[in-house]
Amino acid sequence: MEHVWTEPEPLLTPPGATPALSLQAFRRQGAIELRGNAYLERQAARESNARTYPRRIPLALQQAQGVYLRDTQGQVFIDCLAGAGTLALGHNHPATLEAIRRVLDSGLPLHTLDLTTPVKDRFVEELFDCLPEPLAARGRIQFCGPTGADAIEAALKLVKTATGRRGVWAFSGAYHGMTQGALAITGNLSPKQPFGGSPGDVQFLPYPYDYRCPFGLGGEAGVDAGLHYIEQLLDDPEAGVLPPAAIVVEAVQGEGGVIPAPWRWLQGLREITRRRGVALILDEVQSGFARTGRMFAFEHAGITPDVLVLSKAIGGGLPLSVVVYDESLDAWAPGAHAGTFRGNQLAMAAGTATLQTLRSEQLASHAGAMGERLRGHLLQLQRDHACIGQVRGTGLMLGMEIVDPEPPATRTGAHPPDTALARSLQQQCLRQGVILELGGRHGAVVRLLPPLIITAEEIDIVAERIERALRAARLERQRAKAAATV
Repeated sequence: MEHVWTEPEPLLTPPGATPALSLQAFRRQGAIELRGNAYLERQAARESNARTYPRRIPLALQQAQGVYLRDTQGQVFIDCLAGAGTLALGHNHPATLEAIRRVLDSGLPLHTLDLTTPVKDRFVEELFDCLPEPLAARGRIQFCGPTGADAIEAALKLVKTATGRRGVWAFSGAYHGMTQGALAITGNLSPKQPFGGSPGDVQFLPYPYDYRCPFGLGGEAGVDAGLHYIEQLLDDPEAGVLPPAAIVVEAVQGEGGVIPAPWRWLQGLREITRRRGVALILDEVQSGFARTGRMFAFEHAGITPDVLVLSKAIGGGLPLSVVVYDESLDAWAPGAHAGTFRGNQLAMAAGTATLQTLRSEQLASHAGAMGERLRGHLLQLQRDHACIGQVRGTGLMLGMEIVDPEPPATRTGAHPPDTALARSLQQQCLRQGVILELGGRHGAVVRLLPPLIITAEEIDIVAERIERALRAARLERQRAKAAATV
């Protein structure tokens, strides 16, 4: 069937033709309308059925600045998704734009494979200056393909090469990417089902998810049980599982529902792996670079991983990923891991500017303070609305688990997830001008990942709009339930 397209809006609006993107512009606008247009129609007709975000956030975006986005209909939104945590400095930050312009004007080759350049050299030095001293002192770096999944694949190859073992242990609820190796250590079953499972020798372990404790204990008892289980599995000669090359973990599970690992649990995991010669891989693709109030989330626990996987914010909004690891693991041969686009000079320049800005403007501390401010608002919402089962996270990586409070709670106080209400809340937030995402088991966790430059005033308006949206979503849900009983 032939599609007939209506004429779309101009692709770009000339500078100065529209009001500046700001909190004032956000406040002044009228009601948000979510309606289709030619861009969305064309996208739906031609893009893969695997597309995700446009199904829940049906916007055609045209301009961006800081925490703000403007769509092709002129509507302004506050972006609390920020490229799934990629945009630490927000959209089009002057420091990253200037760094990119300097490279473009310099005549530097934009494609260099893994040949070095002054831009690459500065990036590596800046990154190592951001690392905890024990890791920086013994660190080696491998540049990977453009995505975090590429870096995960490299990390898995690295530890298997260094140890001679094949197995890897991962955690329920984990998300490490969509390539086959990364998917093998990802907890979500849905993308694995078409393949009948995942390749590789992978053993899944229970993650310390306090609200839905896998041991039915919660609190310190749940932490102790989790560590004991891992230790017993490693030491039991009849456990049925061979010793792994590595254990891979997120200090804060992001896609899994914004679940921070208790710092004591991470300390225990580090000690267990160290004593038994098992490499510890920390996936900080989403939680790294000041988002949790420290440069890296594992620093809250005061530990040093053997392997650190980095992407998202490291490229200043452009594609880049690396693995930093202890020199004792550097056993692979030349060419053992490669990638055509591992020499992205624009991303390295933007990444250097991002890292410098994070440090010079003390954005880790700012993220911690703004995260506490937002958490306070969300906790007040929880006190007012029984459908919020738990507020959790750290820094500006926060989540609310949406539940149905009517059925009886489990022994740890958890109520069943309410996926429908969470989806309704996301849509109502969009109508209030706030872009956020869902995640976690059954997609019932509302996730907030705003740019780290967000101000206190913007935090307050986001919380105000979420409250409005929650009231509207609950009313919508009540009406739907009433209609279902008629």
